This record gives sequence, structure tokens and C-alpha cells, in this order.
Amino acid sequence: MTRLEDRRTLVSEIASACAAGARLAPACRLAGLDLRTFQRWRASDGQVQSDLRPEAIRPRPQHALSEVERARMVALANEPRFASTPPARIVPALADEGVYVASEASFHRVLREHGQMRRRGRARLPRTAGPPSTHVATAPGQVWCWDVTFLPARVQGR
Repeated sequence: MTRLEDRRTLVSEIASACAAGARLAPACRLAGLDLRTFQRWRASDGQVQSDLRPEAIRPRPQHALSEVERARMVALANEPRFASTPPARIVPALADEGVYVASEASFHRVLREHGQMRRRGRARLPRTAGPPSTHVATAPGQVWCWDVTFLPARVQGR
């Protein structure tokens, strides 16, 4: 989206170029605008219009989930058998029972809106591994280590 001030500047520059004898389409092309965009920006009275998309009234799609369906999805996800299960496992488990509530993406979206897409159940949060604290080197040649993963052995993988 182009700010109203930038639109006004571009329109005035193009208008001054046209007043000096330039044709409108090449002037718009040189400014990086399509001719139709320039025409749309200017209203019938010659004033520059702001972008109307943020204020546009968008109707709710007819196939959108109702509040009852959303509440049912949250209730299903909070049942004891699904309390620690992600939506990727809830939807197939319900499908095995012959029940279809919504798609996996819809489950993700609704649970995220209700703040339930963090860790579900008793699983612990992942811990970040810090630097080792047992061996600390304060000068060169004090701590040595050896990687034993590539030692030759008779049995592969051991």
C-alpha cells in the first residue's frame, strides 16, 4: 500500500510532467506506476484518494466455522483422551471413529485463538544446553577432549 503523502507526490510530479508536454502513459511508466493505478488514485474531482482497503467491509464467508462449532472443537481438544494430543493426531483419531468436526488446519487455528497451541499435556518445555561447567579452561592446553565416534571397530555402528 502506498501512503497518501507518497500518492500525492507522485500524482503531482506526473501532472507537472504532463503539463510540460509529456504523455501520461510514459510518465506513469517512468514513475513505476501503471496508467490504470494513476487513474484510480485520482478521483473524479482531481483529488488524490487514500487506500480504501483497510477500511473495506468484508462479509463473513458462509462456510466459516460458527461459534458452536468452534466451542465443540475446543471441548473435544480438552477431553481427557485428547488433553495432551496435538491436532495432527486428534483429527485422524476422530476420523477412525467416523466423526468429522473440522480439518487439521482449522483445529490449529481455533486452538491457537484460544491460547491452547503451546505444549499440551504434561510434556516439559525443551531446555537449552549451556556450555559445560565441569571443565573450564583458563589457559591454552588445560582441557583436552577426544571424539570417539570414529574409532575403528569390528562391528559396524558400535
